[in-house]
Amino acid sequence: MTSIAELMTHDHRRCDHDFARAETLAHKKDWEAAARALDTFATGLEAHFEAEEHELFPRFEAVTGMTQGPTQVMRGEHAEMRATLAQLRAALASRDLDEFSGEAETLLIMMQQHNMKEENILYPMCDMRLGGERDALVQTLSCSLAPEHAA
Repeated sequence: MTSIAELMTHDHRRCDHDFARAETLAHKKDWEAAARALDTFATGLEAHFEAEEHELFPRFEAVTGMTQGPTQVMRGEHAEMRATLAQLRAALASRDLDEFSGEAETLLIMMQQHNMKEENILYPMCDMRLGGERDALVQTLSCSLAPEHAA
Protein backbone atom coordinates (compact mmCIF):
# COMPACT_ATOMS: atom_id res chain seq x y z
CA MET A 1 0.00 0.00 0.00
CA THR A 2 1.10 3.55 -0.68
CA SER A 3 2.50 5.47 2.28
CA ILE A 4 1.21 8.86 3.40
CA ALA A 5 4.57 10.34 2.38
CA GLU A 6 4.36 8.84 -1.12
CA LEU A 7 0.77 9.95 -1.70
CA MET A 8 1.18 13.48 -0.45
CA THR A 9 4.60 14.00 -2.08
CA HIS A 10 3.11 12.83 -5.38
CA ASP A 11 0.36 15.40 -4.94
CA HIS A 12 2.94 18.11 -4.24
CA ARG A 13 4.54 17.30 -7.60
CA ARG A 14 1.19 17.50 -9.41
CA CYS A 15 0.55 20.90 -7.82
CA ASP A 16 4.05 22.01 -8.83
CA HIS A 17 3.35 20.96 -12.42
CA ASP A 18 0.06 22.90 -12.50
CA PHE A 19 1.77 25.96 -11.03
CA ALA A 20 4.56 25.83 -13.61
CA ARG A 21 1.98 25.58 -16.39
CA ALA A 22 0.21 28.71 -15.15
CA GLU A 23 3.54 30.56 -14.96
CA THR A 24 4.53 29.51 -18.47
CA LEU A 25 1.22 30.65 -19.92
CA ALA A 26 1.37 33.98 -18.09
CA HIS A 27 4.86 34.64 -19.44
CA LYS A 28 3.50 33.98 -22.93
CA LYS A 29 0.76 36.51 -22.07
CA ASP A 30 -1.89 33.90 -22.82
CA TRP A 31 -3.97 35.39 -20.02
CA GLU A 32 -7.11 33.27 -20.42
CA ALA A 33 -5.20 29.99 -20.53
CA ALA A 34 -3.04 31.17 -17.63
CA ALA A 35 -6.17 31.92 -15.61
CA ARG A 36 -7.56 28.44 -16.30
CA ALA A 37 -4.22 26.86 -15.36
CA LEU A 38 -4.04 28.93 -12.20
CA ASP A 39 -7.59 27.83 -11.31
CA THR A 40 -6.55 24.19 -11.77
CA PHE A 41 -3.52 24.77 -9.56
CA ALA A 42 -5.55 26.60 -6.91
CA THR A 43 -8.19 23.86 -6.84
CA GLY A 44 -5.54 21.19 -6.39
CA LEU A 45 -3.65 23.19 -3.79
CA GLU A 46 -6.79 23.88 -1.77
CA ALA A 47 -7.80 20.21 -1.93
CA HIS A 48 -4.33 19.29 -0.68
CA PHE A 49 -4.51 21.79 2.19
CA GLU A 50 -8.03 20.65 3.11
CA ALA A 51 -6.97 16.98 3.13
CA GLU A 52 -4.14 17.82 5.48
CA GLU A 53 -6.08 20.19 7.71
CA HIS A 54 -9.23 18.06 8.03
CA GLU A 55 -7.92 14.50 7.75
CA LEU A 56 -4.17 14.08 8.23
CA PHE A 57 -3.31 16.70 10.83
CA PRO A 58 -6.20 15.91 13.21
CA ARG A 59 -5.34 12.19 13.13
CA PHE A 60 -1.67 12.93 13.79
CA GLU A 61 -2.56 15.29 16.63
CA ALA A 62 -4.95 12.77 18.17
CA VAL A 63 -2.32 10.01 18.16
CA THR A 64 0.66 12.10 19.26
CA GLY A 65 -1.03 14.72 21.45
CA MET A 66 1.05 17.36 19.60
CA THR A 67 -1.24 20.23 18.67
CA GLN A 68 1.25 23.10 19.00
CA GLY A 69 4.01 21.47 16.94
CA PRO A 70 4.57 20.81 13.25
CA THR A 71 0.90 20.76 12.26
CA GLN A 72 0.36 24.22 13.72
CA VAL A 73 3.35 25.52 11.73
CA MET A 74 2.02 23.91 8.54
CA ARG A 75 -1.45 25.45 9.05
CA GLY A 76 0.15 28.86 9.43
CA GLU A 77 2.12 28.37 6.24
CA HIS A 78 -1.05 27.26 4.43
CA ALA A 79 -2.67 30.58 5.43
CA GLU A 80 0.34 32.52 4.12
CA MET A 81 0.28 30.63 0.82
CA ARG A 82 -3.47 31.21 0.44
CA ALA A 83 -2.88 34.96 0.89
CA THR A 84 -0.05 34.97 -1.65
CA LEU A 85 -2.21 32.99 -4.09
CA ALA A 86 -4.91 35.65 -3.78
CA GLN A 87 -2.34 38.31 -4.67
CA LEU A 88 -1.17 36.16 -7.58
CA ARG A 89 -4.75 35.89 -8.85
CA ALA A 90 -5.17 39.68 -8.61
CA ALA A 91 -1.98 40.24 -10.60
CA LEU A 92 -3.16 37.80 -13.25
CA ALA A 93 -6.60 39.43 -13.42
CA SER A 94 -4.97 42.81 -14.03
CA ARG A 95 -2.60 41.23 -16.55
CA ASP A 96 0.39 42.66 -14.72
CA LEU A 97 3.22 40.31 -15.67
CA ASP A 98 5.78 41.97 -13.39
CA GLU A 99 3.51 41.72 -10.35
CA PHE A 100 2.49 38.18 -11.34
CA SER A 101 6.15 37.15 -11.66
CA GLY A 102 7.01 38.59 -8.26
CA GLU A 103 4.09 36.91 -6.52
CA ALA A 104 4.79 33.65 -8.35
CA GLU A 105 8.40 33.70 -7.18
CA THR A 106 7.29 34.34 -3.61
CA LEU A 107 4.75 31.51 -3.73
CA LEU A 108 7.25 29.13 -5.32
CA ILE A 109 9.80 29.74 -2.55
CA MET A 110 7.12 29.32 0.10
CA MET A 111 5.91 26.06 -1.44
CA GLN A 112 9.44 24.67 -1.80
CA GLN A 113 10.29 25.36 1.83
CA HIS A 114 6.93 24.10 3.05
CA ASN A 115 7.04 20.92 0.98
CA MET A 116 10.55 20.13 2.15
CA LYS A 117 9.42 20.25 5.79
CA GLU A 118 6.38 18.08 5.11
CA GLU A 119 8.18 15.56 2.91
CA ASN A 120 11.27 15.18 5.10
CA ILE A 121 9.80 15.55 8.57
CA LEU A 122 6.02 15.55 8.95
CA TYR A 123 4.93 12.89 6.47
CA PRO A 124 7.49 10.32 7.67
CA MET A 125 6.37 11.06 11.25
CA CYS A 126 2.76 10.48 10.17
CA ASP A 127 3.62 7.17 8.51
CA MET A 128 5.46 6.05 11.62
CA ARG A 129 2.98 7.23 14.24
CA LEU A 130 -0.23 6.37 12.37
CA GLY A 131 0.89 2.82 11.53
CA GLY A 132 -2.29 0.82 12.17
CA GLU A 133 -4.62 3.31 10.53
CA ARG A 134 -2.25 4.43 7.79
CA ASP A 135 -3.80 2.41 4.94
CA ALA A 136 -7.32 3.64 5.71
CA LEU A 137 -6.03 7.20 6.04
CA VAL A 138 -4.22 6.97 2.69
CA GLN A 139 -7.52 5.91 1.11
CA THR A 140 -9.36 8.81 2.76
CA LEU A 141 -6.68 11.29 1.68
CA SER A 142 -6.75 9.95 -1.89
CA CYS A 143 -10.47 10.63 -2.04
CA SER A 144 -10.03 14.12 -0.57
CA LEU A 145 -7.49 15.29 -3.14
CA ALA A 146 -8.79 16.97 -6.28
CA PRO A 147 -9.89 14.21 -8.69
CA GLU A 148 -7.29 15.18 -11.25
CA HIS A 149 -4.70 15.03 -8.49
CA ALA A 150 -5.55 11.72 -6.86
CA ALA A 151 -2.95 9.02 -7.25
